[in-house]
Amino acid sequence: MIDRRSLRLSATLLLVGQLLFIAITLFHADGEANNHPAVFAEYAASATWKAVHLGQFAAMAIFLAGLLALHFALDVERGMAPWASRFGAASAVAAFALYGALQAVDGIANKQTVDAWVSASAADRAARFASAEAIRWLEWGMRSYQNYALGLAVLLSGAAVARVAPIPRPVGYLMVLSGLTYLVQGWVVGAQGFSGMETIAIELAYVLDIVWMIWLAVVASRTREP
Repeated sequence: MIDRRSLRLSATLLLVGQLLFIAITLFHADGEANNHPAVFAEYAASATWKAVHLGQFAAMAIFLAGLLALHFALDVERGMAPWASRFGAASAVAAFALYGALQAVDGIANKQTVDAWVSASAADRAARFASAEAIRWLEWGMRSYQNYALGLAVLLSGAAVARVAPIPRPVGYLMVLSGLTYLVQGWVVGAQGFSGMETIAIELAYVLDIVWMIWLAVVASRTREP
């Protein structure tokens, strides 16, 4: 019921992508994200903004490639598991497309507008700030729906994994929980922006992801070809 080579590839891509994403995000310009005057000044002063966002895009691509490889690793033909796997793979593709659009807004448009704001004359400063906030709110919307798509991808993949031997069912259950945290992130960002509650959901997702990814990697390393 498992393509062992695809499972090992999936586990590797997932863990590498997640760890790389976390490491790169540590270099992201910091600040109180919903305090726009303060955080926009931090963003404008960042010399690594575009590189960090490009790195995040690459890491997310690796992560989602791991989810797609997991779909091919799961050789399921009965019940709801194959449909969960297929819809999970489709959601992963949608999440990647949305993440590319998100990084175009955040990694490029956001930086351009905050740079224009800090360098604007006193007469133009209010209008430039309004433009930067409009891009910020667009970022909220993109982030919200990207989180929804990513959450569905992880949740549905986890539902399929929970029905497949020899992967332990708790791995799939942890994936479902992780997917739910991404759905919560999507809701919170859409309602509150980048609030403290969203930060808690992000950190919880990181912890859950690392646990189930390491577990999956251990299972994959111990699975032998017949």
